[in-house]
Amino acid sequence: MLGFLRTIAVRRTAASMMPTIHFPASLLFAFSQACYLRGKSGDPDIIKIKRTSTPDDVASVLLKERERQGVYGAGREVNSTAEQEEEDAENEDYDGDDTGAKDEDNGEVVDDPEEDGGDAEVSDGDQKQQRRVSYGFHLVEGKMKHGMEDYLVAENRKMDGHNLGLYAIFDGHSGREVAEYLQSHLFDNILSEPDFWKNPVTAFKKAYRDTDGDILENVVGARGGSTAVTAILIDQKLLVVANVGDSRAVLIQRGKVKQITVDHEPEKKEERDLVESKGGFVIKMPGNVPRVDGQLAMTRAFGDAKLKDHITVEPNVTIEKIDKDTDFIILASDGLWKVMSNEDIAECITGLEHGKKAAEELITEALMRGSPDDISCVVVRFH
Repeated sequence: MLGFLRTIAVRRTAASMMPTIHFPASLLFAFSQACYLRGKSGDPDIIKIKRTSTPDDVASVLLKERERQGVYGAGREVNSTAEQEEEDAENEDYDGDDTGAKDEDNGEVVDDPEEDGGDAEVSDGDQKQQRRVSYGFHLVEGKMKHGMEDYLVAENRKMDGHNLGLYAIFDGHSGREVAEYLQSHLFDNILSEPDFWKNPVTAFKKAYRDTDGDILENVVGARGGSTAVTAILIDQKLLVVANVGDSRAVLIQRGKVKQITVDHEPEKKEERDLVESKGGFVIKMPGNVPRVDGQLAMTRAFGDAKLKDHITVEPNVTIEKIDKDTDFIILASDGLWKVMSNEDIAECITGLEHGKKAAEELITEALMRGSPDDISCVVVRFH
């Protein structure tokens, strides 16, 4: 089974008060930029790969560095009664027994990944129920002058007789430590929750809270944080997606796009009200975006200890059924969404036959549109 595909790209520092600068597409292509890959083991060495390198080159390096680490910390339950009632209602939409049902011919999914992320091949028996799936990733470094901060995940995993696809974007700010920790631990924390199969919404929310507690205690100081959009594809039938921050996930079904996450931006009334209810404030500096307490350009994030009283790590969690009309799942950082609408995304990749190619096309288009930010993208393609 292919291990985590670990990648890093940089993004803007959320607390920066500098205005956004848009560079012409010609300049973005003129300067060779580097992609950085860091092993999950925490090895401080950084490998530079030129922009001309292919994802196959990237994966070849990653396959040599895919040693896994254990899970840090213990879980903590902090649900209020109101929160628990809301989660119970959301969990009712999920039937764990349905995903555990065996096909009549008792076929078994077999992972046969390629180096770029690859295909989840199925046996002849399961072909009646499931389609072939490919996934790939692509990323570029932006023009901001700070170290590499973003990680992503794309992995096939078998667990309790189920076939899982794990996909995520972690868009770090004010340092890479939080994003790195999430890449190594968040999925393990989610899947280790006892209630995952029966109450996935509750499991995701608890794992997000517990992981954030570990980060605040053991990883980062007053500054430094990360967004997170995480998706678990279960037996190619159900998709559970959770997010905090301004990264986004969408589905494309028969060419029509559906956004399945919420952008946690301070300019939105609901998010502003959340900050103000906690005693914080939202302000927009001249030439800049609205920020929590004048510092953070999102209302929900991992880390950011000095703002934790006024922001939250509570994710929005969505469960989607995957059917024959589903063509793509796309997860990407805000460097993509700032210059492309959901509809632009669908138009750009409809008809492409592989997730890797689709991810490359999306980022190429974002660069052509002048995005100066770092861009990370994972695309899952149903065939």
